[in-house]
Amino acid sequence: MEYVTLNNGIKMPKLGYGVYQTPPEDTKRCVLDAIDAGYRSIDTAQAYYNEEGVGEALAESGLPREEFFLTTKIWITNAGYDKARASIEKSLKKMRTDYLDLVLIHQPFGDYYGTYKAMEELYKEGKIRAIGVSNFGPDRYLDIQHFAEIKPAVNQIETHVFQQQKTAKEYLKKYGCQIESWGPFAERRNDMFTNPTLTEIGAKYGKTAAQTALRFLLQSDVVVIPKSDHKDRMQQNFSLIMILKLWSGLYLSFKERCFK
Repeated sequence: MEYVTLNNGIKMPKLGYGVYQTPPEDTKRCVLDAIDAGYRSIDTAQAYYNEEGVGEALAESGLPREEFFLTTKIWITNAGYDKARASIEKSLKKMRTDYLDLVLIHQPFGDYYGTYKAMEELYKEGKIRAIGVSNFGPDRYLDIQHFAEIKPAVNQIETHVFQQQKTAKEYLKKYGCQIESWGPFAERRNDMFTNPTLTEIGAKYGKTAAQTALRFLLQSDVVVIPKSDHKDRMQQNFSLIMILKLWSGLYLSFKERCFK
Protein backbone atom coordinates (compact mmCIF):
# COMPACT_ATOMS: atom_id res chain seq x y z
CA MET A 1 0.00 0.00 0.00
CA GLU A 2 1.11 3.55 -0.71
CA TYR A 3 0.45 6.27 1.86
CA VAL A 4 0.53 10.02 2.20
CA THR A 5 1.50 11.63 5.48
CA LEU A 6 -0.98 14.29 6.55
CA ASN A 7 0.03 17.57 8.17
CA ASN A 8 -0.40 16.11 11.65
CA GLY A 9 1.75 13.04 10.95
CA ILE A 10 -1.13 10.61 10.35
CA LYS A 11 -0.63 8.19 7.45
CA MET A 12 -3.50 7.90 4.98
CA PRO A 13 -3.77 5.30 2.19
CA LYS A 14 -3.52 6.86 -1.27
CA LEU A 15 -6.18 4.51 -2.59
CA GLY A 16 -9.47 4.04 -0.80
CA TYR A 17 -12.96 2.74 -1.49
CA GLY A 18 -15.89 5.14 -1.72
CA VAL A 19 -19.54 4.28 -1.09
CA TYR A 20 -21.21 7.32 -2.64
CA GLN A 21 -24.62 6.31 -4.08
CA THR A 22 -24.21 2.77 -2.76
CA PRO A 23 -27.69 1.72 -1.54
CA PRO A 24 -27.77 1.06 2.21
CA GLU A 25 -28.89 -2.52 1.63
CA ASP A 26 -25.86 -3.20 -0.59
CA THR A 27 -23.23 -1.37 1.43
CA LYS A 28 -22.14 -4.19 3.72
CA ARG A 29 -21.61 -6.56 0.79
CA CYS A 30 -19.73 -3.99 -1.27
CA VAL A 31 -17.44 -2.97 1.59
CA LEU A 32 -16.73 -6.60 2.46
CA ASP A 33 -15.80 -7.22 -1.19
CA ALA A 34 -13.54 -4.16 -1.11
CA ILE A 35 -11.85 -5.35 2.08
CA ASP A 36 -11.31 -8.77 0.51
CA ALA A 37 -9.74 -7.05 -2.51
CA GLY A 38 -7.29 -5.32 -0.17
CA TYR A 39 -8.82 -1.92 0.57
CA ARG A 40 -8.35 -0.58 4.07
CA SER A 41 -9.51 3.02 3.56
CA ILE A 42 -13.31 3.45 3.39
CA ASP A 43 -14.99 6.78 2.60
CA THR A 44 -18.61 7.45 3.50
CA ALA A 45 -20.74 10.42 4.59
CA GLN A 46 -23.77 11.21 6.69
CA ALA A 47 -25.64 12.21 3.54
CA TYR A 48 -25.05 8.79 1.95
CA TYR A 49 -27.22 7.10 4.60
CA ASN A 50 -25.00 4.02 4.57
CA GLU A 51 -22.67 4.53 7.53
CA GLU A 52 -24.35 1.56 9.25
CA GLY A 53 -23.44 -0.73 6.38
CA VAL A 54 -19.82 0.33 6.61
CA GLY A 55 -19.81 -0.43 10.33
CA GLU A 56 -21.45 -3.82 9.79
CA ALA A 57 -18.86 -4.74 7.18
CA LEU A 58 -15.91 -3.78 9.36
CA ALA A 59 -17.31 -5.74 12.28
CA GLU A 60 -17.95 -8.79 10.10
CA SER A 61 -14.50 -8.63 8.50
CA GLY A 62 -12.92 -9.70 11.77
CA LEU A 63 -9.93 -7.44 11.15
CA PRO A 64 -8.58 -5.13 13.87
CA ARG A 65 -10.02 -1.61 13.83
CA GLU A 66 -6.53 -0.11 13.56
CA GLU A 67 -6.08 -1.67 10.12
CA PHE A 68 -8.72 0.64 8.69
CA PHE A 69 -8.81 4.31 7.78
CA LEU A 70 -12.42 5.51 8.11
CA THR A 71 -13.69 8.79 6.69
CA THR A 72 -17.10 10.41 7.03
CA LYS A 73 -18.44 13.87 6.24
CA ILE A 74 -20.77 16.21 8.12
CA TRP A 75 -23.78 17.21 6.06
CA ILE A 76 -25.07 20.78 5.84
CA THR A 77 -28.21 20.05 7.89
CA ASN A 78 -25.86 19.23 10.78
CA ALA A 79 -23.89 22.48 10.46
CA GLY A 80 -23.10 24.44 13.60
CA TYR A 81 -21.32 23.47 16.80
CA ASP A 82 -24.07 21.60 18.65
CA LYS A 83 -25.56 19.76 15.67
CA ALA A 84 -22.16 18.86 14.24
CA ARG A 85 -20.87 17.44 17.51
CA ALA A 86 -24.04 15.38 18.01
CA SER A 87 -23.93 14.14 14.42
CA ILE A 88 -20.34 12.93 14.77
CA GLU A 89 -21.27 11.01 17.89
CA LYS A 90 -24.09 9.37 15.89
CA SER A 91 -21.68 8.52 13.08
CA LEU A 92 -19.38 6.83 15.58
CA LYS A 93 -22.24 4.67 16.82
CA LYS A 94 -23.45 3.84 13.32
CA MET A 95 -19.98 2.70 12.29
CA ARG A 96 -19.42 0.83 15.57
CA THR A 97 -16.15 2.54 16.34
CA ASP A 98 -14.64 4.62 19.14
CA TYR A 99 -12.84 6.94 16.75
CA LEU A 100 -12.79 8.11 13.14
CA ASP A 101 -9.62 8.58 11.14
CA LEU A 102 -10.86 11.55 9.15
CA VAL A 103 -13.92 13.80 9.39
CA LEU A 104 -14.66 16.41 6.72
CA ILE A 105 -17.14 19.24 6.36
CA HIS A 106 -19.10 18.04 3.33
CA GLN A 107 -20.02 21.43 1.85
CA PRO A 108 -19.06 25.07 2.68
CA PHE A 109 -22.60 26.06 3.67
CA GLY A 110 -24.28 26.98 6.93
CA ASP A 111 -22.31 27.62 10.09
CA TYR A 112 -19.21 25.73 9.05
CA TYR A 113 -17.16 27.71 11.56
CA GLY A 114 -19.18 26.13 14.36
CA THR A 115 -18.90 22.76 12.68
CA TYR A 116 -15.14 23.07 12.51
CA LYS A 117 -14.93 24.04 16.18
CA ALA A 118 -16.81 20.87 17.11
CA MET A 119 -14.40 18.83 14.97
CA GLU A 120 -11.40 20.48 16.63
CA GLU A 121 -12.73 19.59 20.08
CA LEU A 122 -13.36 15.96 19.17
CA TYR A 123 -9.89 15.85 17.60
CA LYS A 124 -8.40 16.99 20.90
CA GLU A 125 -10.47 14.37 22.72
CA GLY A 126 -9.04 11.63 20.52
CA LYS A 127 -12.29 10.71 18.78
CA ILE A 128 -11.03 12.01 15.42
CA ARG A 129 -7.47 11.50 14.16
CA ALA A 130 -7.58 14.14 11.39
CA ILE A 131 -10.01 16.82 10.24
CA GLY A 132 -10.57 18.63 6.98
CA VAL A 133 -13.05 19.86 4.39
CA SER A 134 -14.73 18.82 1.16
CA ASN A 135 -15.82 20.87 -1.85
CA PHE A 136 -14.04 23.96 -0.54
CA GLY A 137 -12.76 26.03 -3.46
CA PRO A 138 -9.57 28.07 -2.95
CA ASP A 139 -11.45 31.04 -1.45
CA ARG A 140 -13.45 29.00 1.07
CA TYR A 141 -10.41 26.85 1.85
CA LEU A 142 -8.27 29.91 2.63
CA ASP A 143 -11.08 31.25 4.82
CA ILE A 144 -11.20 28.13 7.00
CA GLN A 145 -7.42 27.76 6.90
CA HIS A 146 -6.94 31.17 8.49
CA PHE A 147 -9.81 30.65 10.94
CA ALA A 148 -8.79 27.20 12.16
CA GLU A 149 -6.66 26.40 15.17
CA ILE A 150 -6.06 22.89 13.80
CA LYS A 151 -5.38 23.31 10.10
CA PRO A 152 -7.35 21.20 7.59
CA ALA A 153 -5.45 18.04 6.75
CA VAL A 154 -7.48 17.16 3.63
CA ASN A 155 -9.64 18.89 1.04
CA GLN A 156 -11.75 16.42 -0.91
CA ILE A 157 -12.76 18.01 -4.21
CA GLU A 158 -13.79 16.92 -7.69
CA THR A 159 -10.52 15.93 -9.34
CA HIS A 160 -9.93 13.82 -12.45
CA VAL A 161 -8.02 13.90 -15.72
CA PHE A 162 -10.46 16.43 -17.18
CA GLN A 163 -10.44 18.65 -14.07
CA GLN A 164 -6.99 18.49 -12.49
CA GLN A 165 -7.54 21.33 -9.98
CA LYS A 166 -4.14 22.89 -10.69
CA THR A 167 -4.92 26.18 -8.92
CA ALA A 168 -6.44 24.46 -5.88
CA LYS A 169 -3.45 22.12 -5.67
CA GLU A 170 -1.07 25.08 -5.49
CA TYR A 171 -2.88 26.56 -2.51
CA LEU A 172 -3.27 23.22 -0.77
CA LYS A 173 0.39 22.38 -1.22
CA LYS A 174 1.42 25.80 0.10
CA TYR A 175 -0.49 25.25 3.33
CA GLY A 176 0.23 21.55 3.74
CA CYS A 177 -3.27 20.25 2.97
CA GLN A 178 -3.66 16.97 1.07
CA ILE A 179 -5.88 16.98 -2.02
CA GLU A 180 -8.27 14.04 -2.29
CA SER A 181 -10.36 13.25 -5.35
CA TRP A 182 -14.03 12.52 -5.37
CA GLY A 183 -15.28 11.47 -8.77
CA PRO A 184 -11.93 10.23 -10.12
CA PHE A 185 -13.85 8.76 -13.07
CA ALA A 186 -15.42 12.16 -13.87
CA GLU A 187 -18.90 10.80 -13.18
CA ARG A 188 -18.56 8.96 -16.53
CA ARG A 189 -18.38 12.24 -18.47
CA ASN A 190 -16.36 12.65 -21.70
CA ASP A 191 -16.66 8.92 -22.39
CA MET A 192 -14.20 8.29 -19.56
CA PHE A 193 -14.14 4.51 -19.94
CA THR A 194 -13.68 4.58 -23.71
CA ASN A 195 -11.73 7.83 -24.06
CA PRO A 196 -9.34 7.35 -27.02
CA THR A 197 -6.28 8.88 -25.34
CA LEU A 198 -6.75 6.98 -22.09
CA THR A 199 -7.44 3.77 -23.98
CA GLU A 200 -4.42 4.12 -26.26
CA ILE A 201 -1.97 4.86 -23.45
CA GLY A 202 -3.37 2.16 -21.18
CA ALA A 203 -3.20 -0.44 -23.95
CA LYS A 204 0.60 -0.12 -23.97
CA TYR A 205 0.63 -1.46 -20.43
CA GLY A 206 -2.29 -3.87 -20.67
CA LYS A 207 -4.53 -1.58 -18.61
CA THR A 208 -7.98 -0.10 -19.03
CA ALA A 209 -8.87 3.56 -19.52
CA ALA A 210 -10.18 3.63 -15.94
CA GLN A 211 -6.93 2.24 -14.55
CA THR A 212 -4.95 4.76 -16.57
CA ALA A 213 -7.01 7.65 -15.21
CA LEU A 214 -6.56 6.46 -11.62
CA ARG A 215 -2.83 5.87 -11.98
CA PHE A 216 -2.35 9.38 -13.33
CA LEU A 217 -3.99 10.83 -10.24
CA LEU A 218 -2.04 8.59 -7.88
CA GLN A 219 1.26 9.62 -9.44
CA SER A 220 0.12 13.24 -9.24
CA ASP A 221 -0.02 12.82 -5.42
CA VAL A 222 -3.81 12.84 -5.34
CA VAL A 223 -5.61 10.50 -2.93
CA VAL A 224 -8.41 8.67 -4.74
CA ILE A 225 -11.55 6.82 -3.60
CA PRO A 226 -13.04 5.09 -6.67
CA LYS A 227 -16.40 3.42 -6.26
CA SER A 228 -17.55 0.20 -7.89
CA ASP A 229 -20.18 -2.39 -7.04
CA HIS A 230 -18.28 -5.10 -8.93
CA LYS A 231 -15.54 -7.02 -7.14
CA ASP A 232 -13.48 -7.62 -10.29
CA ARG A 233 -13.28 -3.86 -10.91
CA MET A 234 -12.41 -3.24 -7.27
CA GLN A 235 -9.52 -5.65 -7.73
CA GLN A 236 -8.45 -3.97 -10.98
CA ASN A 237 -8.38 -0.59 -9.29
CA PHE A 238 -6.56 -1.86 -6.22
CA SER A 239 -3.88 -3.54 -8.33
CA LEU A 240 -2.64 -0.10 -9.39
CA ILE A 241 -1.19 0.60 -5.98
CA MET A 242 1.19 -2.34 -6.22
CA ILE A 243 2.99 -1.38 -9.41
CA LEU A 244 4.15 2.22 -9.09
CA LYS A 245 7.53 1.83 -10.80
CA LEU A 246 6.09 -0.07 -13.74
CA TRP A 247 3.69 2.78 -14.40
CA SER A 248 6.19 5.63 -14.51
CA GLY A 249 6.27 5.48 -18.30
CA LEU A 250 2.48 5.64 -18.54
CA TYR A 251 2.37 8.67 -16.26
CA LEU A 252 4.93 10.56 -18.34
CA SER A 253 3.22 9.64 -21.60
CA PHE A 254 -0.12 10.83 -20.36
CA LYS A 255 1.25 14.02 -18.82
CA GLU A 256 3.00 14.99 -22.04
CA ARG A 257 0.14 14.28 -24.37
CA CYS A 258 -3.08 15.56 -22.90
CA PHE A 259 -5.11 17.62 -20.44
CA LYS A 260 -2.34 20.17 -19.80
